[in-house]
Amino acid sequence: MANEETRFRVLMFPMLSYGHVSPFLELAKILSQKNFFLYVCSTPINLNSIKKRLIPSIELVELQLSSSPPELPPHYHTSNGLGGHLLPALLKSFEMSKPEFTIILEKLNPDLIIYDIFPPWIIDLAFSYHIPAVHFMCAGAASSSFFYSSVKNSSVPQFPSSGIFLKDSEVNKRKNALGEIKSAIFTSFERSCDIVLIKSCRDMEGKYIDHFHSILTNKKIISMGPLTEELDNNNNKGGDLEEDADIILQWLDKKDKASTIYLSLGSESFLSKKDMEELAHGIELSNVNFIWAIRFPKGEEIKAEVALPKGFLERVGGGRGLVVEGWAPQTRILGHSSIGGFVSHCGWASVIESLGFGVPIVGIPMNFDQPINARLVVELGAGLEVLKDENLELERKEVARVIREVVIEKSGEEIRKKAREMSEKIRLKGDEEIDDGVEELRKICHKKNKFWT
Repeated sequence: MANEETRFRVLMFPMLSYGHVSPFLELAKILSQKNFFLYVCSTPINLNSIKKRLIPSIELVELQLSSSPPELPPHYHTSNGLGGHLLPALLKSFEMSKPEFTIILEKLNPDLIIYDIFPPWIIDLAFSYHIPAVHFMCAGAASSSFFYSSVKNSSVPQFPSSGIFLKDSEVNKRKNALGEIKSAIFTSFERSCDIVLIKSCRDMEGKYIDHFHSILTNKKIISMGPLTEELDNNNNKGGDLEEDADIILQWLDKKDKASTIYLSLGSESFLSKKDMEELAHGIELSNVNFIWAIRFPKGEEIKAEVALPKGFLERVGGGRGLVVEGWAPQTRILGHSSIGGFVSHCGWASVIESLGFGVPIVGIPMNFDQPINARLVVELGAGLEVLKDENLELERKEVARVIREVVIEKSGEEIRKKAREMSEKIRLKGDEEIDDGVEELRKICHKKNKFWT
């Protein structure tokens, strides 16, 4: 058994996003139980989102972006809620934070750094201080291996599914962003020390984990499980509580079992006005109860009654629909018995949370890995994707059709069954690979202490 003398210190450096800080914290909790001491480094606004979830052996380290431009005050030092006009400024400030992070690195002198897909300079900095660095991928294996395969210079084994793909229109519309992602993925995986950790489960992505290992031949790919904050069907539990949570849950208590959909399209991508209207009309046409968590970019004074079609809120009133502006207690909502479907952008964390609760997914992917994740959900049989037109825009009849099939129609019974089965698999996952990952991290730390000190 490991003792206090072998307690390695690990510095974790996630992207400046709640969606990445959270799984890094969950990984830190696992490692803290295995006799590691963890430091989680990010900007104060991101760290504030996890302070209530801390446990002993985990310490938060604040990274100050001292080079931020005037239009990027401290409460904007996160990708959550930023519109496209501010995101480049955040990424530039993040890139310029190397001197501040260097001071932190010199002060802590960790045995290991666990880093995210961005920024790439963290790997060079770690190696310059003779500190091994391991990549932890918060996305899934299907999307990671898909993008990595597309930039691998040498020939690679055939991708294991024709159902996982990007449409030409998706590639053309997001060419620059996808190119940046592919480059970052390639660098992050290629330079990780011995292993790559990934937020995934073999019951969901076994063949993609194996495919990834076959093309990244000099690294061991280790799935560390779902790493979600809460996978408990007791709807009295969840993340940070706010006063509005009780109102939402009391509203849900009045609904029949599996009769209501929850809509949330993430906090980093935003619908156009046209898509917002088509989605609203589609919800109305579906005649299904709903909770819709609507978010708008920071700094834009937009209200739901203005963004939604005229008269929408009045027509769906009387108990059928509840529109929530901003934050909503997602895990508590998904764990409620009245929820029968999740209309989601298919960010990886949302996919795992939804299926962890046995809630089938209505996929409306928007950016990055989300189209791949949506098609994985379809392949698993646990949801459907809303098909967009040739301009990648929503159509209300298609929205209504997919919602009804997933939640109500007899044709969707198998989808609902598959989602419940996937929930059982995620909850009953074994710890074999987690233990393997912990042991590999120990070996890497021992190498550092043996050869570099």
